[in-house]
Amino acid sequence: MDMAMGTRKQRQRQEELWYRQDLAEAPGHPFYRRLNEVLDEAGFDEFCEARCRKFYHEKLGRPSLAPGMYFRVMLIGFFEGIESERGIAWRVADSLCLREFLQIGLDERTPDHVTISRTRRLMDESTHQEVFGWVLRQVVRAGLLKGKTIGIDATTLEANAAMKSIVRRDTEESYTEYLKRLGEAAGLEATDEAALRRMDRRRKKKGSNEEWVNPYDPEAEITRLKDGRTALAYKAEHAVDMDTGAIVAVTTHGGAVGDTTSVGETLPAAGEAVAEQIAEPTADGKFKVNAQGVEELVTDKGYHSGDVLVSAQQSEVRPYIAEPDRGRRKWAGKRAEQEAVYTNRQRIGGHRGKRLLRRRGELVERTFAHAYETGALRRLYVRGKQNVQKRLLLQAAACNLALLLRKMTGAGTPRALHDVVAHLFFILLQPPLGYQRNPRAFAFVVGLHVAPRTASGSMFSTENSMPEIADLGTAC
Repeated sequence: MDMAMGTRKQRQRQEELWYRQDLAEAPGHPFYRRLNEVLDEAGFDEFCEARCRKFYHEKLGRPSLAPGMYFRVMLIGFFEGIESERGIAWRVADSLCLREFLQIGLDERTPDHVTISRTRRLMDESTHQEVFGWVLRQVVRAGLLKGKTIGIDATTLEANAAMKSIVRRDTEESYTEYLKRLGEAAGLEATDEAALRRMDRRRKKKGSNEEWVNPYDPEAEITRLKDGRTALAYKAEHAVDMDTGAIVAVTTHGGAVGDTTSVGETLPAAGEAVAEQIAEPTADGKFKVNAQGVEELVTDKGYHSGDVLVSAQQSEVRPYIAEPDRGRRKWAGKRAEQEAVYTNRQRIGGHRGKRLLRRRGELVERTFAHAYETGALRRLYVRGKQNVQKRLLLQAAACNLALLLRKMTGAGTPRALHDVVAHLFFILLQPPLGYQRNPRAFAFVVGLHVAPRTASGSMFSTENSMPEIADLGTAC
């Protein structure tokens, strides 16, 4: 069904003629106000509308959900810690602050989960990738991307599919039906469930992805999650700048895909992302992205293999890959792999190699904690690799926006800003100590603008850059 594209300009209207006291309103959350300022100054809505115009009819049909509003709605999932589109829709409908963030009037209906999911399916993966690239460009302009050293790691996310629903690829039997057939062949009663379970426990390799598939999400794969459960899952792999912690690229794979296989897709994606940003200057006109692009790769021992090391060297990337203890190895006919392994071993044994491996555990794992723990995406509520990739791209974009806002204000999420304000009285009572610990958070709380040092040595101007900070206590 054709539909015209809604735009933010179309949603602008004259203020209703009501007495102010007759309307319910909220002062708005300072975090979301600042986020909207960042997005508006960089032309976020215009960018989204230009990229999404091809998905809509020029004039036919009623206006759709504006592209800028759709992407803001998906960012709310990260900042509020909501895992599903249905939960995001409920939260938006319930919050006056989020209505103001999305610029939805009190007499307007908020988008429901059906509208959100339909818009996600309508916009292709490349459009979501372009939005992620736009956010990464803002990170570059803030000087938060170097791109020389990249750390890569992966984690598993539980899919929106149940193990009880898997069927055999050849006969399309359910697991229970297949088990009963095996029991009858072994002389067991098909109705004796206890005997069937005992027989099933003695079987080996009973959950092979080559034999079983979930008909509702065929791309999800059976694997073991971090908590020890066996479930259908996807694998999310991040490429992170080791200097700043910005997410450079994110890729999606089946849950059982090995690290040595998936890195062959993630490393080139990170290289392309960094190369696109080399010519992008910062706000002060400097070029901070490494002119040679990605030069170093840092990973854990799950990525160690001769093929990966040789491939990295052929791509002119120096690998720092932790080496597992495999004992004495045979190198007959593997001269290139032997040289690559020994060179990597010498590299990770040095001072810089040890420091990079320690820093990888800090920066790369932190992105997983932000995106999937506090961002509440450890379990997926979309199906299909393409839809999962769209969700992960916007989650990674939200992580990068949080990094940008953390530099600007000292808080990357509404909850973090609340923690800053919780120490308001302590900071005000001891201003020198509070300023020394976190000057940007201090300036943010007291409503001052941090300026460069003047001739008199002062770093503060009397301009109040956050007049709405007084309303923070009632903005939730």
